[in-house]
Amino acid sequence: MADRAGRSRALILGASIFSLSLGFADAGFAQAAATDGAGRSPDRQKQAQRQSRRQPKPQNVQVAPAPVLNARAQIGGTPVQSLDTITVAASKTEERAIDALAPVSVVTLEQIQGLQPKRLADIFYNVPGVSFQDRGDDPATAINIRGLQDFGRVAVVVDGARQNYQRSGHNANGSFFLDPELVGGVDIVRGPTANIYGSGAIGGVVSFRTKDINDALRPGERWGVDMTGSYGTNKDRWLGSVFAGVRADPNVDIFGGVVYRKQSNYKDGNGTEIGNTGNEIAGGLMKLTVRPAEGHEIKFGTVFQDYQYDIGQFNRGPVLTAAQRALYQGSSVYASDTRNYTGTLTWKYSRPDDMWFDWNATLYGNRTENNQVKTYHSSTAGAALCGAGNFGNNISGCVGDRRGYVLDTIGIDVNNTTRFNVGDWRNALTYGVDAFQDDVKTSDSRGNSNITTPGGLRTVSGGFVQLKNNYSTWLEVVSAIRYDRYDLDSATVSTGGDRFSPKITVGVTPVAGFTPYISYAEGYRAPSITETLIAGAHATGGGPNFFTCADGSSGLFCFLPNPNLRPEVGKNKEAGLNLKYNDVFTTGDSFRGKFNVFRNDVDDYIDLVASAPEPVPPFVSYSRHYQYQNIAHARIEGFEAETMYDAGTWFVGVAGHLIRGKNTQTNVGLATITPRKVTTTGGVRLLDRTLVLSAQWSSFGANNDLPTGYLPSTGYELVNLYLSWQATKDIVFTASVDNLLNQYYRPYAIPGSSTDGTTQNDVLFSSPGPGTVYKAGLKVHFGGA
Repeated sequence: MADRAGRSRALILGASIFSLSLGFADAGFAQAAATDGAGRSPDRQKQAQRQSRRQPKPQNVQVAPAPVLNARAQIGGTPVQSLDTITVAASKTEERAIDALAPVSVVTLEQIQGLQPKRLADIFYNVPGVSFQDRGDDPATAINIRGLQDFGRVAVVVDGARQNYQRSGHNANGSFFLDPELVGGVDIVRGPTANIYGSGAIGGVVSFRTKDINDALRPGERWGVDMTGSYGTNKDRWLGSVFAGVRADPNVDIFGGVVYRKQSNYKDGNGTEIGNTGNEIAGGLMKLTVRPAEGHEIKFGTVFQDYQYDIGQFNRGPVLTAAQRALYQGSSVYASDTRNYTGTLTWKYSRPDDMWFDWNATLYGNRTENNQVKTYHSSTAGAALCGAGNFGNNISGCVGDRRGYVLDTIGIDVNNTTRFNVGDWRNALTYGVDAFQDDVKTSDSRGNSNITTPGGLRTVSGGFVQLKNNYSTWLEVVSAIRYDRYDLDSATVSTGGDRFSPKITVGVTPVAGFTPYISYAEGYRAPSITETLIAGAHATGGGPNFFTCADGSSGLFCFLPNPNLRPEVGKNKEAGLNLKYNDVFTTGDSFRGKFNVFRNDVDDYIDLVASAPEPVPPFVSYSRHYQYQNIAHARIEGFEAETMYDAGTWFVGVAGHLIRGKNTQTNVGLATITPRKVTTTGGVRLLDRTLVLSAQWSSFGANNDLPTGYLPSTGYELVNLYLSWQATKDIVFTASVDNLLNQYYRPYAIPGSSTDGTTQNDVLFSSPGPGTVYKAGLKVHFGGA
């Protein structure tokens, strides 16, 4: 399973980054002259001052932040609530999340470090409207916002680069690879209210920022190194990372780091070991930042990750009859090597005296390459090779057969903001263009993956104009129009389309701290390559062929392409309330709250639809055809809340959602809905706030409103405990207990088999979450001027 040479290269890369960084350092560099109190260069300080002066929302309604669980707070920094964090995700202009007239949430680096996450889903418990459809045997992340997922309905970006990987199988149809140790912060926007952010995001946007030099260097430091190590039970969860940076010059920063993570198979809450949940991950990043002139910042960034894991589960299905034995001869297991490469070039410009230009331009490329080798199939006793009359399983072949999936994405995102005043109106006009191209290549010696994940080329582009108006201190209006265009081409199909999508938001602040708003926004998602082009017979896996398809191939059923598939259009109505108060009960305390209700009507919703069952003697009846089709209308509606009260020495908050979604044609619920999530977080700060103890209780409701053939998710309660102790200014000890009650849970509904409605075994037995996990970690900082 281990690619030792790859791991060695990653460690050598980390050592090289650090030594290279020190080599660039200027011995005569004076940090005190080059930075302000926050570790920013004079140029960055001017930019920050300019942003503060030019912020459309008047500054006299901004309130001072209050303390919250925050590693920097424990070493004397200025702590802030996460909702006070600056974000640009909703409107492309800087604003605090609490002030945004949109359902925006932020996860900070300090929160991530306190949680000691194994995978990205662990950091989103406090974010309403967000859930995950992850498999235990696959380290990829499949994110769901308000019941929408798959095929780009949620736009995921890492340092501005779109993550569009998709592989069809018994899993979510859309995932991405990112280790949480590389993450420096996350912005989440729920619903198509962020339609200016990019095409396709009818569910929302999740924007990840990887770690950068300001995450490793403290104020006054010229260079810095953060070293982290941790261990966890259930079973043998190891993590080691090193991140280092140096300010080689007042206008040149160099930063890099490496991470290595490994774990063995875990047990679920019932004590059952879940096969193939072990994995080994090595990754790293490097960034070079140059400020060639006042106001200009150019950043070169690259991220590399290598995931080694086995995917697939041993057969545990019903094999009591001859027919069942023919259908369930076992699941294949594949040794998988997935590599993800991301490269970005970003150019930002901002000057205090320039009201016309404040731009951000990003050029990026991303490759996800998944190579798999079959290592086991229960019908071949796990060791049979092709030859001597053995032709293997007709889906996946013999042990030793290979298949691979590659997605290359290149893209550009350019936007600018022009600010001007007209009387008492302060105005910010933001406009931009963006485009990306997906190139999918699939290889499979047996040909089945070429059918289920067809290759092709898709180009998606768009542009937008947004006007943000602020009048006095009590009125804000945000209006926008976006244009989207897509073209999809393959050897057999050429199609495309375009559309304008509007957005309007109005918010009022009649009294300080109380801001209700209403919003209407539309989003447009182009059909993916798979949805449009999938065609051919689905192999039987060793049983009899039920149907012959139009191309002469035979299998369990036939996929039909749909070149006439229409794009989805989301039409979201929303009403929200932002609450922001300081000194509520005592001096220095604070309360933050965001509440919203929404209804997202999705026209031409795309789903995989089966034809009417036909008799297949001597078996029962089965569907001959499966095709992605437009459903006239799907409706998703719900309520979301995110709150936090912080008194300094203690804090408590509640966040969560209630959501329901239906296919309005059939009045049947959508399988991807998480109906209820309520997370309560509370804690205390002791020993002059160097010791933080906290607990988190998350309550999830089961999804029982499902199409025929689905196994409902489980309702469950997760209780997690966290400890963070700042032993010295340079040493932090963390410990946690995940799933304290050792609950068994399956967080999402399991689809039925396409042949007889029974549960797909490989999904069923790879979906339960781990039982109780104990973790402990140590972070050590080195730095100097």
